[in-house]
Amino acid sequence: MTARYSPEDLAAANGRTIEDVIAPDLDVLFCGINPGLLSALTGHHFARPGNRFWPALHRSGFTPRLLAPAEQEQLIGWGLGITNVVARATAGAAELRPEEYRAGGVALRAKVEEFRPRWLAVVGIGAYRVAFDAPKAVMGRQELRVGETGLWVLPNPSGLNAHYNLDSLAAAYSELREAVRPGGSAAS
Repeated sequence: MTARYSPEDLAAANGRTIEDVIAPDLDVLFCGINPGLLSALTGHHFARPGNRFWPALHRSGFTPRLLAPAEQEQLIGWGLGITNVVARATAGAAELRPEEYRAGGVALRAKVEEFRPRWLAVVGIGAYRVAFDAPKAVMGRQELRVGETGLWVLPNPSGLNAHYNLDSLAAAYSELREAVRPGGSAAS
């Protein structure tokens, strides 16, 4: 059963940050745009019930079962992690300013250089374009690298992204999984 939070609880989470799920030498560091208010309130990435990140991760073969946001720390065992382009929580990404994306891109590059994931997967083309100054970027593998880390752009899993249903999200995530683990999926 999902806990219910009052509008006041959610409003109080505006501007908060949440901890990354990160470790050195991950296979993939997934990068959201910024935490939503429910994520900031709970401390769990992609916490809104309509967000399709967790189902897409499972359907694409990155995880052997569907995880709940509260189980996010288990990702480390499968070589996966989560961070954000912009650390501060908002009710929606439309509240973010271009300079926040650019500053987030600088901070993200430093994080990638420190933790050295094989891949950084940004889940949102608009955020990637601004944060990495790549206005013509398209979905998928990018030519740009950060040190030895490859960059990949995935569709935003938010329920508000009507351009992708869960099946098409899982297919896009599967392309990355295949680049990471050809012919395989997450450990059981």
